[in-house]
Amino acid sequence: MGLTTEPTVRESRRPPRRWPFSFADSRLNPWRGLGGLPREVWLLFATNLINRTGMMVLPFLVLYLTRELGFSPARAGAMLAVYGASAIVFGPMGGRLSDRIGALRVMRASLIASGFALLVFPVAKSFAAVAAMTVLWAGCGEMFRPASLAAITHVVAPEQRRQAFALNRLAINLGMSIGPALGGFLATVSFRAMFAVDAVTTLLAGAVLLLTPWRAFSGVNSEATAREGDTVGPATIFHDRFFLIFLGGVFLVGIVFFQHESALPLYLVQYLGLSPAFYGLLFTINTLLIVALEVPINTATAHWPNTRLLIIGCLLFAVGFGALGVIASPAGVIATVVVWTFGEMMLFPAISAHMAEIAPENRRGVYMGAYSMSLSLALTVGPWMGTQLLAALGPVNVWSVMFGLGVLAAVSMAYAAPRARPPLAAAAAES
Repeated sequence: MGLTTEPTVRESRRPPRRWPFSFADSRLNPWRGLGGLPREVWLLFATNLINRTGMMVLPFLVLYLTRELGFSPARAGAMLAVYGASAIVFGPMGGRLSDRIGALRVMRASLIASGFALLVFPVAKSFAAVAAMTVLWAGCGEMFRPASLAAITHVVAPEQRRQAFALNRLAINLGMSIGPALGGFLATVSFRAMFAVDAVTTLLAGAVLLLTPWRAFSGVNSEATAREGDTVGPATIFHDRFFLIFLGGVFLVGIVFFQHESALPLYLVQYLGLSPAFYGLLFTINTLLIVALEVPINTATAHWPNTRLLIIGCLLFAVGFGALGVIASPAGVIATVVVWTFGEMMLFPAISAHMAEIAPENRRGVYMGAYSMSLSLALTVGPWMGTQLLAALGPVNVWSVMFGLGVLAAVSMAYAAPRARPPLAAAAAES
């Protein structure tokens, strides 16, 4: 039973503070659900926006290692594998720590530690030193994601979770639309400046959480809740069979999703003869759609069960990527991106909201950590798998495989989600 900055159960009965403005309550306003979100969700929005706006080292890490340090492409690429492997290990650790000491503490420590790690990263010159710094940097940074997802479940009422998770993704996408572009400019001037800007923005994001008051919506992680909830739900996630099936679906659809970074650009340039600029345009279309529509879509579908959105999202990924096997025109490719972008906007907020519902309150961090690990595994396996299939079997077969994986993911979601355990509060009320 560790110390925590989270409130007691008695304190949590006060109504959550809201952001000091309101949206029109008209059903014609697609953003109407955001005005009722707790203030803490907006603090997380600001934190993620600042952090992701400065995220530029990872996209340019290979370029830095090859040009600045003289690494071979193979050795530079190995550092990305080191980062991915570290994320697989440290993501679940961040989730477990958020259950033990509080999500807020983990988020603060993650941002501050990763900021300082980025400041000293350029000191490393040898392969071993760079590998050690990559593990340290990835370990500190990747603990933030499961803790932040768990924090949202702590402060938001169940009926608003999808909007809150969509808003969280909006901050990430807005930031990522700026960070790599700024990083490209800084990389032409000074790689050290790129590391410094990334570090400073990470530390600024940590300062937002350090210097602003935080009051959770529920008594999660309080000592009373921990005592009462220790015996509710499966002993571990490995005893939660339906959750494991659900994670399998997340892994499969993650493999399909990450083809946009691997098999898709190769297919467009090498097989269709399209330019890299056209591939970059697809990222712009994807980002603009997410910024404009993700929050309104999740507000409009707030009354839908999570299972429906999980299935629809997986099927849209299956159709969007699978259709590339029969589409060769630029307009057709753009249409497929629009299709799977709608799947992305529906699926990922629904995944987080679904896990918030099925996870025992005192182990939400562990469940979010398992989700983070499944996506990291998909990121590790998916790009390699897609490029290998494309080279060995050709485009029709690789996109057929992705269609099949997307459908199989939808089946996994349909099988696991309806049989999900009721939330802890409901289970406690029935006992």
